[in-house]
Amino acid sequence: MIRKLSLLFAGALVGATAMTVVTNGLDLQARAASSETYRQLAIFGDVLERVRGQYVTEPDEKELIQSAIKGMLASLDPHSAYLDPEEASDMNVQTRGEFGGLGIEVTMEDDLVKVITPMDDTPAMKAGVLAGDLIAKIDGEEVRGLTLAEAVERMRGARGEPIVLTILREGADGPLDIEVIRDIIKVKAVKVRAEGNVGYLKITSFTEKTFSDLEKAFKKIKKEIPEDELKGYVLDLRLNPGGVLTQAIAVSDAFLDRGKILSTRGRDDREYKRYDATPGDLAEGKPVIVLINGGSASASEIVAGALQDMRRATVLGTRSFGKGSVQTVLPMAENGALKLTTALYYLPSDASIQGKGITPDIRVTQPLPDEMKGREADLKRGESSLRGHITGDLEDEEGSGSSAYVPPEAEDDLQLQAALRLLRGEDKDPSFPPSQDRADAGSAQ
Repeated sequence: MIRKLSLLFAGALVGATAMTVVTNGLDLQARAASSETYRQLAIFGDVLERVRGQYVTEPDEKELIQSAIKGMLASLDPHSAYLDPEEASDMNVQTRGEFGGLGIEVTMEDDLVKVITPMDDTPAMKAGVLAGDLIAKIDGEEVRGLTLAEAVERMRGARGEPIVLTILREGADGPLDIEVIRDIIKVKAVKVRAEGNVGYLKITSFTEKTFSDLEKAFKKIKKEIPEDELKGYVLDLRLNPGGVLTQAIAVSDAFLDRGKILSTRGRDDREYKRYDATPGDLAEGKPVIVLINGGSASASEIVAGALQDMRRATVLGTRSFGKGSVQTVLPMAENGALKLTTALYYLPSDASIQGKGITPDIRVTQPLPDEMKGREADLKRGESSLRGHITGDLEDEEGSGSSAYVPPEAEDDLQLQAALRLLRGEDKDPSFPPSQDRADAGSAQ
């Protein structure tokens, strides 16, 4: 039986990132502790010198220091980290939503890279790469033994650089060598289609382009479905690991006319910020159902929680990941960066989802296919299960997170089909449409 991992579940999660200014305040307590701090630094220096002078082989001193820095930050929480220049560059790529590459969506199948689809008007499509192709070699090197991340990294590169993919294609007499010339790939953060008389909007990540992509998606739906036939929208945030905080605020605001979206609170009372909605609703008051699961984290939880609290949308699916912290990215010397947790965010109801997650208004569980049964524990993801996570105000024994599986075909997607039936009036539920009674309370916070 062919083992398929055609849908990825939440693994390494990109945290919601707030590009803020951090001040170096020094209070009396910090000054009082400085002598002890310097004593510990002296011990660190002594250990470093002993390792440099006495370890059995000569160590890489730069690597030693970077490992010590990474260990220090890892001891804080799972989302604080030191990023070396390469890692910092990768984060910038994720934030911008564009990179040098081929333009294919891929997954792993039988230890080979499988092409889910070539993106429109990209080098891969122009070169003749097809959906379903299996990539066996990259520039003559075997793919077997590589992780998906490693294979993707090898396929990325500077614009204009050639790459040769050895393809296994059903029906072909043998392997095909296809040369592709890399180009700048602009990833669409929002996928859109008409599901009959319902607009389907899937936000895959929160990059600098997410809100502008969402605006284009609304225009596309309104062209395809007449206003008098449009029943509403499904906003799919499943498997969305988060991203840029400002984009989460902008997407929430796209559906809201008024009221609080969220607030953030830092180490002291002065580090409080509140973000409010502005007039204008891109959905023009049409009903909205938001889909979430254990792969919905951080920025996607901000959107789901804001629309739920403000009673603008009904949330359907299973409990979200539960990452309620904000990371500030600070550029460091030699092009590295410090990703540091500097605040927690709170929903319009003033609730924290840290270690708790968003509880859906309507719970619909997606069963696993036969070949994946028995792996329920592997597919469940949640902040509360991460070692060293910040304990949330509302965190309990149940914790956060749930299964993060989404089937590849829409007809097998029970959560999507449940949302479509509700929007079309074929099914009814007390939570849909949401009552506006609680919205006024939320906006008054």
